[in-house]
Amino acid sequence: MSSIIGVIGDSNPSKDVFDLAVETGREIARKGAILVCGGLGGIMEGASMGAKELGGMTIGILPDYDITKGNKYVDIPIATGMGHARNVIIAATAHALIALPGSYGTLSEISHGLKLGKKVIALGRDESPPDVVLAENPKNAVELALHV
Repeated sequence: MSSIIGVIGDSNPSKDVFDLAVETGREIARKGAILVCGGLGGIMEGASMGAKELGGMTIGILPDYDITKGNKYVDIPIATGMGHARNVIIAATAHALIALPGSYGTLSEISHGLKLGKKVIALGRDESPPDVVLAENPKNAVELALHV
């Protein structure tokens, strides 16, 4: 089975952070892994777009019941109707998580990932809880995620 890497972060990032998400998605596809994310905009869309550019597979765990709300780069939209509680599903589905800058939703995904014993890698984040591994760039982040 292919590795599944979660990419988490802000739904309204700066252009630099969005570009970081795109490159992270590309690296995931280059390594033949599957991307899982929240399926909406911002970091989620950037990572999905990057993965699709290189033919990667993307999964979007959506907060509502409407699969058409996912971004256009999501191959497999999963409607949960769970709102932010879907963050647990993202953390549980991923073999490892790459956390880009974000707010409370991102922190919840980081916390759920750590609680579930998943490797969590910080990329471009100023602060993260203990046990989060720091990455230098998207390539390094994906390499760390694959060495679970």
